[in-house]
Amino acid sequence: MSYVPTLKKLYTEQVAPELVKSRGYKNKHQVPKISKINLNTGIDADADKNQIADVQRDMTTIAGQKPVLARSRKAIANFKLKPNQVVGCHVTLRGNAMWEFLYRLLAVALPTIRDFRGTSPKLDGQGNYNIGITDFTIFPEITVENVKKTMGLDITIVTTAETDDEGRELLRLLGMPFRRTESAPQKTTAA
Repeated sequence: MSYVPTLKKLYTEQVAPELVKSRGYKNKHQVPKISKINLNTGIDADADKNQIADVQRDMTTIAGQKPVLARSRKAIANFKLKPNQVVGCHVTLRGNAMWEFLYRLLAVALPTIRDFRGTSPKLDGQGNYNIGITDFTIFPEITVENVKKTMGLDITIVTTAETDDEGRELLRLLGMPFRRTESAPQKTTAA
């Protein structure tokens, strides 16, 4: 028997049937699911080889697979950018690695953010969700002593949902801690 990640098991046993019940899908292929997760980070234009290697090592530790280095296509003098210079790295997660990363993000990393009040409930208009993390040391795999320079991380969760509402409901049922969108109480002035 092969290993099934915890979050994938939750999806097949609870989330998918709940979506079928609430949305009334007639076919199991209509039920939205997560197809891939993209992780992306930028690297300074003036970074040396050691910084690039450190960023690549940290991304490998977080993602569980080696990232691809993104290079510049042309020179831009204002940004001190030369052609074919490393400007970032990215990795695409699919299958069990995707489910494991999402579980670590939802259960471990996001709750460790100081003064965390939830993530934005806004999706991109096509059912996909983007999160920007300013400090990647929220992941427990990263040892803070080895980090010379902190980096941000862009996380894109790509779903097969047709609308934002379907994607939002899928992510909410999987455990995404969306921020409550309650209107603030209005101040009344005593006359």
